[in-house]
Amino acid sequence: MIRASNGVTAVAATQFGLVTTSQLSDLGVGQRAFRQFVDDGWLSREGPCVYGIVGVPPSFGRHLMLGLLALGDTAVVSHEAAAQLHGFDRTPSNVVEFTVPRARRNARVGFTVHSSASLHPIDRVRVDGFRCTSATRTIIDLARTRKPEARLEAAIDSAVRSGASAPLVIERRLDELRGPGRWGSRTLDRLLVDAGGHTMLERRFLRLVRTAGLPRPATQVVHQQNGRTFARVDFLWADAGVVVEVSGRRGHVSDAERARDAQRRNELQDVGLRVYEYTWDDVTRRPDHVRRTLQARVGP
Repeated sequence: MIRASNGVTAVAATQFGLVTTSQLSDLGVGQRAFRQFVDDGWLSREGPCVYGIVGVPPSFGRHLMLGLLALGDTAVVSHEAAAQLHGFDRTPSNVVEFTVPRARRNARVGFTVHSSASLHPIDRVRVDGFRCTSATRTIIDLARTRKPEARLEAAIDSAVRSGASAPLVIERRLDELRGPGRWGSRTLDRLLVDAGGHTMLERRFLRLVRTAGLPRPATQVVHQQNGRTFARVDFLWADAGVVVEVSGRRGHVSDAERARDAQRRNELQDVGLRVYEYTWDDVTRRPDHVRRTLQARVGP
């Protein structure tokens, strides 16, 4: 009995204190030992075919693991839960959702379970040890459930910033999944036009550039010299030799931050680039000023 309990503890330790009946069987825990564990109050039923070691506190990770174990190997964390795992901005915390193949649409756990007929390997990744929809698929799923546009913009920009996806990747997967009744596709089409930046301010700047009829800049361009990266810039018009940075409300306020900014600007100028900066107020409250000065600096 002690050896069996040690084996159960070892497996459960990797699964937030949870273990399936199948795993108990693989560990050699027979019905008699199993009933003893339950009667002694060491194991308690947590979900379909899933038991937990009593006393392990609830957590977001434990809820995710419970759903995945109960729903089986084809299930993935999805929607808002996947958005939280991917670190998307503006994501509500501790929302637990899963997606299963359409054939398992009647699976029952105490959480929200979606079903899909098009959950392909390309849509599956592992994040923090959990089977999860990819950042790209998560964005598409959020759009299909009619999340507000500001929320979808934040999801796209977060995925671009982390490198988990890119506008072209989202566009291509969206085209592959597009079909009748796929609500949200046109919304994403529209939001992807001004994607490519890392923040809402960068998205607004790209929209301003587009509506001004100016050529679209390259975004998040890394500059290197002698094998050393010395700057990543928000926007680059290579033909005009112009770099534009946009700064949020807070900006860089410490002496060390200002010193780094100055060195970075100087090194960009040393390689022949003109560097300009627009603030949050410029982009959001003085768009005409931004358009006029951009026309003079990078216009045809």
